[in-house]
Amino acid sequence: MRIDSHHHLWDLSIRPQDWMTGDNMDSVRRNFDVSDLKTAIAGTGIEKTILVHATTTYAETYELLEIAKADPTIIAVVGWLQIDSADAIKECEKYLQAPGGNYLKGIRDVAQDLPDSDYLAKPQSIATVQQLGKMGLSYDILTKTPELRAAIELVRACPDVRFILDHISKPYIARQEFEPWKSLITELAAFENVSCKISGMVTEANWNNWKVSDYTPYVDHIIESFTPQRLMFGSDWPVALLSTHSYADVVQLASDLTSSFSAAENERFWNSTATEKYQITNL
Repeated sequence: MRIDSHHHLWDLSIRPQDWMTGDNMDSVRRNFDVSDLKTAIAGTGIEKTILVHATTTYAETYELLEIAKADPTIIAVVGWLQIDSADAIKECEKYLQAPGGNYLKGIRDVAQDLPDSDYLAKPQSIATVQQLGKMGLSYDILTKTPELRAAIELVRACPDVRFILDHISKPYIARQEFEPWKSLITELAAFENVSCKISGMVTEANWNNWKVSDYTPYVDHIIESFTPQRLMFGSDWPVALLSTHSYADVVQLASDLTSSFSAAENERFWNSTATEKYQITNL
């Protein structure tokens, strides 16, 4: 069984996506529901998925939990919390008591592009994530290069938390820039409680003119740093449609970039790393 560890769904009539600005958003400026997901994954080998929040609103996470409860394709939800809020844990406890609350397996906050690049290292942010770990929840790190230093400090302060780095921390692939991303990834990956999603890369390259070799040096460094045992596949669909034609394109790209994996490493990448790190048992 292959698992997609990272995708989104949205209904723009309920909640606009503020990042959809400009004419180049036409491929994603529509509603995407579970039926669209099932159509997209058909024939790709992906059978189960993990649904991740797309907005910084509590209401959305409740909706995602309801969706997961209603359809067996979705086996887990990564919800949103404002981790620098003193009320974050109370809000998380409400999620767990809500319909579908047992599908909440991870939490994420948006650190990328914040004016405060040290957001993840704030005392309240650290205290919240430490408590999430005690509750058995994982934490997804969403950063770009400027926020990686704070992510390292967060991880250092939370040795008992399972962390998953989203989108290989979005290196500047279109600019073919490696440092300081490369060195910071090496430092972050030294912590054994951090795993990484090979996901979200296609929107960091040139949308209309990329090739597999554009990603190879970045993914090779991720493989070297984390080892295949701590990597998982994520599509970042439907966002990925901004620079691909289909869900299948993203699956093929990931297959190409991990073609050197052994059978055991492939099993980790496409399945058991995700089920282990998100502690999924409903398969």
